[in-house]
Amino acid sequence: MKITNVDVMALEKDMGCGGSRPIIVKIFTDEGIYGIGEAGVAIGSGSRGAFEVLKDFAPMIKGMDPLAHEVIWEKLFKTSFWAQGNGAIMMSAISAVDTALWDIKGKAANMPLYQLLGGKQRDKLRVYASQLQFGWGVDSFNPADALSEPSQYAEAALKAKAQGYTAIKINFLRFDRKGKILSHLDTTGHLSRETMKTAEERLKAVREAVGPDMDILIENHAMTDANTAIQFAKMAEPYDIMFLEEGCTPLNPGVMRKIAENTTIPLATGERTYTRWGFLPFLENHSLSLIQPDIGNCGGITEAKKICDLAHMFDVGVQMHVCSSPISVAIALHLEAAVPNFIIHEHHIANTTSGTIAECIYDYQPVNGYFTVPELPGIGQDISPEAIRKAEIVHF
Repeated sequence: MKITNVDVMALEKDMGCGGSRPIIVKIFTDEGIYGIGEAGVAIGSGSRGAFEVLKDFAPMIKGMDPLAHEVIWEKLFKTSFWAQGNGAIMMSAISAVDTALWDIKGKAANMPLYQLLGGKQRDKLRVYASQLQFGWGVDSFNPADALSEPSQYAEAALKAKAQGYTAIKINFLRFDRKGKILSHLDTTGHLSRETMKTAEERLKAVREAVGPDMDILIENHAMTDANTAIQFAKMAEPYDIMFLEEGCTPLNPGVMRKIAENTTIPLATGERTYTRWGFLPFLENHSLSLIQPDIGNCGGITEAKKICDLAHMFDVGVQMHVCSSPISVAIALHLEAAVPNFIIHEHHIANTTSGTIAECIYDYQPVNGYFTVPELPGIGQDISPEAIRKAEIVHF
């Protein structure tokens, strides 16, 4: 089997999924099998960078054996020059190619991806409802707009609970009492009394609404530094928090360790950390209880599996970061089903909206707070004809 053609696609930007723009690669073979993969930089800025890097990668892989995913991964990592320096754009492009190769491998073997990864450790995966600061049960949202009043946070949490979720994740700190985004100057150095009061009122309202049996994860989006993360965590400790995510930037593992030493709340991070080399220092300093690699930017399925296995050596749990098209949902479910140290799956609010759902053919949604794994060959997902029609596509 040989790679014959490569399509690089930028899907249409859609405010229904938070203004993201997924970047997709579709790899064709001489046996009529194709695979799809996604560069996990759809949100924020950077998607166009991944689009351009994939255009550079396409000629490098044409003519190669698509089943030789390790060979292709190493070639792209070593000969693209910048990938060895790590970073989202280069690694997301490698991730997209790698995922497409695994999709081809699964289709060629007529097996779902989890079988190729060693089989299912579990039949169902526990899920948490993610990013409730934007509400829940809504069909579109704008990342610049959010809930403001504590009662609104409680209402969103109750909607998730009514759908069967037993865990939720909320950023209580991103917006002030009027719904305005706090700047990095507002959330580092020292949190004002007003900011702390607003965050605690929201957290208290949510805990009182959902009761003691709901797990609450706190999302800080690396808005805080070590000082403010510790300040915030000490306030949150009495509310029985499952994990505190991205308490600080992931660029200095020692800072994360400082936070861990000053709170009883388990720490999580990983969506902006790439490759096993990036995760190793966090595991060695024992600052994390949960890693959250994004298959779409950490190096693809090949690298994500190695990262999960590495974490298993340190008794650290795994939750894949999922915040892009439905492709990211499908591949995360396969890997999470296969690794023994899986903890919980992230179901982002974007993946419940019609704008995101329409990007792909299959709509995978949890039932009563649990996911089952796709049983179709490969990753079990594909781009919808309508999304392809609207996409910007470059053929190689």
